[in-house]
Amino acid sequence: MNADMSPLHLILQASVLAQIVLLLLVGASVFSWAVIFSKRRLLAKAVKEADQFEDRFWSGGNLADLYEHQRRGENRGLAAIFIAGYEEYTRQQTGGRGDHDDVIAAVQRQMRVAQVREVERLEGGLALLATIGSTSPYVGLFGTVWGIMNAFISIGAMKQASLATVAPGIAEALIATAMGLFAAIPAVIAYNYFTRAVERMETRFHTFAEEMIGIIDRGLRHGQKS
Repeated sequence: MNADMSPLHLILQASVLAQIVLLLLVGASVFSWAVIFSKRRLLAKAVKEADQFEDRFWSGGNLADLYEHQRRGENRGLAAIFIAGYEEYTRQQTGGRGDHDDVIAAVQRQMRVAQVREVERLEGGLALLATIGSTSPYVGLFGTVWGIMNAFISIGAMKQASLATVAPGIAEALIATAMGLFAAIPAVIAYNYFTRAVERMETRFHTFAEEMIGIIDRGLRHGQKS
């Protein structure tokens, strides 16, 4: 490839506005990959912690013992939902509120709040990926249009055109399009993948909360009968 037509040379010779556009797209790509790697670690850790907690929860032990074990550490995901529900349950029992429906409603409310908080934590950064994925192609297109416009202005000023004079300006413009797609495509793929992963975790949270409510409900009914 001719050195004058290398991407680096074209970028260095581009207009200031085109260079700013390319710099913005490079920055967007860097931020996108940073979020991707961070989110991948976060979701992998969330799945592992959920698996470990479910093993302890369904091991047949006492809920009070599980609560004492869990509350001493840093709890997220299913453990945070469990602690929120169990603490509300004990608070209702300690306060002498014996009405079955009121206790269940209060526990459900606290677990729902904890669930929303955990989902929001897992969703952090997805909005940035969506923004980069949706806007980067348009930013790149703006750089492309600007570059082509400058190329045609130069052609008009020269009053004659050849491939040698047109090619650098067109190539410079198309680099902006390529950078826009380079930033957008990974962001869109990652956003869709992580969104589905968060939805699976949200379903898992909801299922656990329903199971927890069922256990508390059976315990309350058993206590009323005895």
